[in-house]
Amino acid sequence: MGRSLRIALLSYRSKPHSGGQGVYVRALSRELRELGHRVEVVSGQPWPELDDGVPLTKLPSLDLYREPDPFRTPHLREFRDWVDVVEYAAMCTAAFPEPLTFSLRAARLLRARRHEFDLVHDNQSLGWGLLRTGLPTVATVHHPVAIDRRLELQAATSLRRQITLRRWYAFTGMQAKVARRLDGVTTVSTNSRTDIGTHLGLAPDRVEVIPVGIDPAVFTPVDRRRDDAHVVVTTSADVPLKGLVPLLEAVAKLRTERELRLTVVGSAKPGGLAAGAVDRLGLADAVRFTGPLPQAELVEVLQSATVAAVPSLYEGFSLPAIEAMACGTPLVATDAGALPEVVGDAAVQVPAGDVDALAAALARVLDDPALQRRLSTAGRARVLENYTWRATAVATAAWYEEVLARC
Repeated sequence: MGRSLRIALLSYRSKPHSGGQGVYVRALSRELRELGHRVEVVSGQPWPELDDGVPLTKLPSLDLYREPDPFRTPHLREFRDWVDVVEYAAMCTAAFPEPLTFSLRAARLLRARRHEFDLVHDNQSLGWGLLRTGLPTVATVHHPVAIDRRLELQAATSLRRQITLRRWYAFTGMQAKVARRLDGVTTVSTNSRTDIGTHLGLAPDRVEVIPVGIDPAVFTPVDRRRDDAHVVVTTSADVPLKGLVPLLEAVAKLRTERELRLTVVGSAKPGGLAAGAVDRLGLADAVRFTGPLPQAELVEVLQSATVAAVPSLYEGFSLPAIEAMACGTPLVATDAGALPEVVGDAAVQVPAGDVDALAAALARVLDDPALQRRLSTAGRARVLENYTWRATAVATAAWYEEVLARC
């Protein structure tokens, strides 16, 4: 192992139980600390849950998108400085300001404490402030958010919605410009590296590929009978990108022929795409939304399901895929983005957005115990060989050394 490094790990929002950002920050900081490095996490709301020995510095925003009152109007006494004013003003014009405003707050903190760190590692805020930290600064780009923008625009049903989305995603232009000026960029798959070249303008040789992982002692199979006809899907957001509506349509198709239930680890936005599909398809008695789950409860759900689905229209990697594979849960996944690269031959794959193919694949796995056993064994083996957090941390620390040698 090389020298012990002092790392500031930045995350503009770190939802602890769903979504990749909170999981990434917690696991990477823990494993880097175990390797002997000193890691301090700097985060906006929602705060991450971190392991013992990893300090957290909170950089509060106005938290304008919190539940249960998103797009709220803060009280005058909540405004602390001009960055807060920028944040609120941007929200009022339908923009999403958090990547920018978090980076500005982080830059102010890091300049004041620049002698305490060797390197800054940003988790995809890619805001202008990263260019003013006074320290070598790198970033993880899980995938270009411009892809989310394209898919949401395609799903928009009115001109007003399209205009609103273009304003909301205006920060993607900033992210592309900032990424090109950082000291280093890493991503989680070769597919994402290609997409970063397309959407952010970085040459492939400027982007390091370091896959993410799981803790194989936590995400593990159990020796008990799985539920019958139980499908599980993990989704961090009710957005077109995650492909939840095609999955619901596939479940509705299968329900005309068999009993079947679907557990969605995530939430349906009131009046959103998923809630509308459940009502339209008459699936209220067959679909359960759990909301975000603590890790132990997520593992229990995966261990009990007959089959896991990853119906995404795009993935830069897919933690839900490898979490299911590690638990020995047979997997059906689309061919979107990096999924073929991640799952290999350890899943049944279907074209993204193809409801009939998705329904047929689910039925095939549900009806074939031998296929279930093969996918279970192959999935677990693939994760152990390729996708653990310790391997992620070792590769990340080696990359830090390469970056510092160039700076």
